Amino acid sequence: MGRPGLNRRQLLAGTGGLTVAGSFGFAALGTGADALASGADTRVRYWNLFSGGDGYNMISMLDSFRAANPGIDVKDSTLQWGNPFYTKLAMAAAGNRAPDLGVMHMGRVTGFSPGRLLDAWDVGLLAKYGVREEDYNPALWNRGVIDGKLYALPLDIHVQLCFYRKDVLKKADLLGDDGRMIPVTSTTEWFDVLKKARKAQRKGLQTIGLWTNDQNFQWWFFVAFYTQLGGTWFDDTNTEVTFDTDKATEVLEFLRRHVTDGYVIPGAPTGEQFVNGAPFTWEGNWSVPVFSGAELDYGATPLPPVFGEQATHAESHAFVLPHQAGRGGAANEAAHRLAAHIVRHAQQWAAGGHIPAHTPTLSTDAYKKLEPQNEYVSAMDHQATEPKVWFAGSTGVLAQDLGPVVVSSTMGSAKPDAVARRMKSRLTTLLASKNPMDGRTAAQGGAVA
Repeated sequence: MGRPGLNRRQLLAGTGGLTVAGSFGFAALGTGADALASGADTRVRYWNLFSGGDGYNMISMLDSFRAANPGIDVKDSTLQWGNPFYTKLAMAAAGNRAPDLGVMHMGRVTGFSPGRLLDAWDVGLLAKYGVREEDYNPALWNRGVIDGKLYALPLDIHVQLCFYRKDVLKKADLLGDDGRMIPVTSTTEWFDVLKKARKAQRKGLQTIGLWTNDQNFQWWFFVAFYTQLGGTWFDDTNTEVTFDTDKATEVLEFLRRHVTDGYVIPGAPTGEQFVNGAPFTWEGNWSVPVFSGAELDYGATPLPPVFGEQATHAESHAFVLPHQAGRGGAANEAAHRLAAHIVRHAQQWAAGGHIPAHTPTLSTDAYKKLEPQNEYVSAMDHQATEPKVWFAGSTGVLAQDLGPVVVSSTMGSAKPDAVARRMKSRLTTLLASKNPMDGRTAAQGGAVA
């Protein structure tokens, strides 16, 4: 069957309503017929959103691939993180100007109209280059499967972590014999830990950095603890909201208490305070290079299972195949080969704090020696993810819609129980809304693996 067309208005609405200057930057991104690198007979155009330390690590991995595959010219382009990236990727796919390979956050794949703006992976070809389904955590692999086809090949998971200063916790008698933070299994135990840490910390610092007024972090923390309570979002058919307002209120009250009990200084720079001696901060694993570079004596563990079940918020970077009319041939095979190479050689990627998705990497001696990565690698088996619907995912509609209301509870401008009811109301509205990419609701989107 043919692919229904998507007009410019639909695409811009579906990716955040952002205007892209010029001819969407395609010429600058290497879609022209420029010359192949010396000795190469095939080109792979690859778009990603990695900057900073991630960008440096990705370049190193690409250079490794180039050295091992001189017949393939990799033309990589780095675009702005967030909706600007997704806008350009969507417009390129709709206009048959797409790169051979791209990167997306896994949570955004369902809403990116798989089968229209994304092409499915050839799992046989991936296996030829050493990447197989059995090399993955099943839950992570299946997040990329839609209507029985693989549309996203996971590179990593990146998680929210509880970073702690070993020097401060040692004074507070909060380290175990293994030199790591003592286990915490309830909210009572957690606030006891904070109380003891506050007595041992430097004056003028907060006890924990919690990003209290940041809608993304507050949303991520909410997802983690709501998952710990066994909370659900929708039924299996995505036709009914199953969001539990009592459980949501419990989570919101927990987050709020950090402020009311004085453990947080709202608006304080979380990372800077941690470097200067604050006992705790909750941050993404991408902060590992920063804290290690500051030569801190610290550890990092998944968010504490204060509600009994282990679960910490997780997202994933994943490789995708933006839609190309007549995809196939040497460039397509080279794209599979490049993605498989990076997935299989992700030790360098782990240096940025991310947990490699390729599980054989996690069992290597080199990975086991990484600190603090080896302390939180268990998060792979306890991922708290957003529901698999078109409006979810990093910088997606769900986070933009619900993140601010979580902040309003944490900061005290709204009561937790009222916020929980508001969240359920907004989830009901979103579930009935149509994806601007294809005009289908979540129930019509075919997101079941």
